[in-house]
Formats: sequence, C-alpha cells, structure tokens
Amino acid sequence: MATDTIVDNVSGRKCFVDFPQDLGAHEEVTFLLNLHGGGSVGAWQREYFPAYDFVDRYRLVVATPSAATVEPTRHWDKDADDEYLERLVEQVFEHFGLARIRAFWLVGHSQGGATSRRLLDTDYFAGRVDGWLSLSGGRIGPAERAENFGPPRTEAEQAAMEAFRARQRVLGPPRPPEADLSFIFATGEHEIAVLPETSPWAERYGAGPRERRPDVVDGEPGKIHDTRWGDRSTPSWGKLPRPGTAQVYVYPGAREGRVIADVVRLDKGHTEGLEPKITEELLQMVVSAPGGKARALAGAGPT
Repeated sequence: MATDTIVDNVSGRKCFVDFPQDLGAHEEVTFLLNLHGGGSVGAWQREYFPAYDFVDRYRLVVATPSAATVEPTRHWDKDADDEYLERLVEQVFEHFGLARIRAFWLVGHSQGGATSRRLLDTDYFAGRVDGWLSLSGGRIGPAERAENFGPPRTEAEQAAMEAFRARQRVLGPPRPPEADLSFIFATGEHEIAVLPETSPWAERYGAGPRERRPDVVDGEPGKIHDTRWGDRSTPSWGKLPRPGTAQVYVYPGAREGRVIADVVRLDKGHTEGLEPKITEELLQMVVSAPGGKARALAGAGPT
C-alpha cells in the first residue's frame, strides 16, 4: 500500500489518498471518496472504515478528506465543501487517469452519509457516481432510528431531540435520489428500531426479495471508537471496539447488475470502527458492482 497527500491548489486543504504501491500503468481501479461524520475528521474516518487495508487486494484508490467548517463542530457544508470535493475528485481522476477509474463510489459515515445523499442531487456527482455505501448514514427507504438513539444527553438535549424527530416525522422520509447507482446500507443493530424487509431501491431496479447471506464473524475488533463519552456512552452511540457478527442481506437480480444490500452489525452502535472481515465483505460487494459512469461521461473509455 502507498499513502500520499493531495493538496488542493485553491484552498491548500490536504487529503489522505491510499492506493496500491504496485499499480500498473494501465491497471483499472475502484475509487472511493470516504467522508467522515459530524464532529470527526478524515484521520478518524480512515480508521473507522479502514479500506486502506485492502487497497492492494481489491485495487482501490481511497481519498479521505476533512470538512472545512469547524463551528459549532466540524461538519460538511454545501458552501464550504462542495466545490472542494469536486476539485478533489478531479485531482484523483487526473492523477490516476480517468480511463482507469473502473467505478466511483461515495462512502459516508453519519453526516458524511447524509452529505453523500445531498451530493447525489448535484449534476456533478449524479453524473459520475456508480455507488453509495452508507455507513450509518441513512437508508434509501429509511430504517427508523432506535427510540433512544444518540450519545448521552441532558434532559433539555433529549427534549430538543424528540422535538426534532417529531418535525422529521411530519416531513416524512427524504425522496430517493434520481441518479442510477448501486446502494449498500450498513448499520449497528442498536441504532435502528428494525431493519425493513423490503427496499424501494431494490424495487426500482426490479430486484428479487432479499436473501440472507452467511453471517460475517469477526474475531478482531475495529480500530477506533468515539472516546469523548468514556463509560457513559450509550449502546446506540457505541461502546469500545470489539469482535462481532454482521448479518448481510442482498436483493438479487437487480437490472444492470446493480448491487443493493443491507448489513446489520449485531450488538453495535453508531461509532465502533468496522471490523476487518465486514470491511472486506463490503468492499467485495463494492468491486462486484458495475461502474464506468465518469469515464463514459468524459468519453474516456467503455463502461
């Protein structure tokens, strides 16, 4: 594995980029733009979803940036970040060669997942993204949050959160993106009330009823967690990293070979870093999906 730093020539912002050290001159790669959640940074996200451990095996390029806005906490912002993220993607395309980008995926944890969803409404990303991996970052055809979801809260903070959720219920679920793409949703068991048995995204592509694959059993823990709460952290927010088991559900037979799947990490919450075997399982699904939108848009090669 090689790790480099891409520096934006407009803002000076830096971004981790991991890629195979032995990459061939004309070898195809799958590009992941890996977005952290609110209150986090790229260095944390890189360890939360450690795709860099698998760049050699699955021929990946993984870019993991940090949001610019830091008040009241670091988060992705349309005005502060969208143009930067477009420039970052173009830098990766230029550096590795657009004709070699087999597929381009957005990966986002928490607010990074919500940001991925918002980016899919822009012409730039809708026209180039082949898939979205949502890591506790929202589901197309949403899975309702657990009643007690979140970090430890005061009574006033809990009341404010309940009022926010009431407003969200009135607004209803967000509409699905219009872009064509594969979609994988991964979540901790304690984050959601229940995982729906159906998927409107699977229905859109004519996929069959969901099928359960063998559980993924990890004997090793993830690399990181949210250290801010110590022993006070809630199960829904996340405890210490530890080994675990994940349930994997796929919707087979989607048109154009789209990959549509749900993954539930048992006895986990929002912030425990992903264990190595489930990280690899997710990446196997990513690289099995069709791609080619970005280079086809640019006339750089076949899909």
